[in-house]
Amino acid sequence: MSDISAPDPDDWRTYDEFAAGIDAYRLPNASLQGTRLILSLEDGARLDLDFGADSVTWTATGAISQSEPASDPYDAVPIRRDVTFVNLPLESRERESITVVFSTTTHRALVTRSRIAEHDIPDTPRVHQDFWAGVTDGGEPTGDVPAPSRDLIGKRNVYRYSPHHLYEHVYISSQRYAWQCVEGVQRGHGDMDMSTVWKFADGLYLFCFREFRIAVASVWLHDLGYQLMTTGIFLGLNGEGEAEHSTAGGHIYPLGSVDYPDVQPV
Repeated sequence: MSDISAPDPDDWRTYDEFAAGIDAYRLPNASLQGTRLILSLEDGARLDLDFGADSVTWTATGAISQSEPASDPYDAVPIRRDVTFVNLPLESRERESITVVFSTTTHRALVTRSRIAEHDIPDTPRVHQDFWAGVTDGGEPTGDVPAPSRDLIGKRNVYRYSPHHLYEHVYISSQRYAWQCVEGVQRGHGDMDMSTVWKFADGLYLFCFREFRIAVASVWLHDLGYQLMTTGIFLGLNGEGEAEHSTAGGHIYPLGSVDYPDVQPV
């Protein structure tokens, strides 16, 4: 018989406690050594990435603004034959990460910057995220431009990240989602947090959240096509109050969905 005991409401786990081992079922990494990627973003900015075996040298204009070359580690995961998820858990900047999704077929790209603020602000997530659509220098862009999407509203999925991590998501609106831990150190805990969804390609959705209760944000690429896998990262403050980066990923199991018959959520 499964455990249905109620959780201790005062035993709220820190980011590093629940994130430990949450990448057991993640898709394998790949090296981008020898690849140079130049992204032109929709606001006119540019992000230039030159990949080595374990690190990337990069510069940026616009809001990210890195005029002198910086060197940071990177994590790259092929999601599909032509789509790669790349995260830069920045060491050159404190409490910040940059995540890039790009296609070698459509030459489209999507960039997310996650940042932890210096101080808490009441009733506001401490981690902030910015989003930009862009194109690569690999060829003439084709297909739809990545954009905010309402496609996940009403869907209910469970996510199996490891033998000990099982979470449920319900996508409430264009701004919020609800979650609960079904199995793991957060079992029985849940909340409704701020979220953002962008459609990158058919069946590929960038899903990001920013929690209220602890300083943590995440960036995921859900493949809701045939593969039903998700690949993601976390940026948050651990139990010692220090910024920490973690990888994540696993299997998606759709439970169902609802359609609103009249007035639609925001």
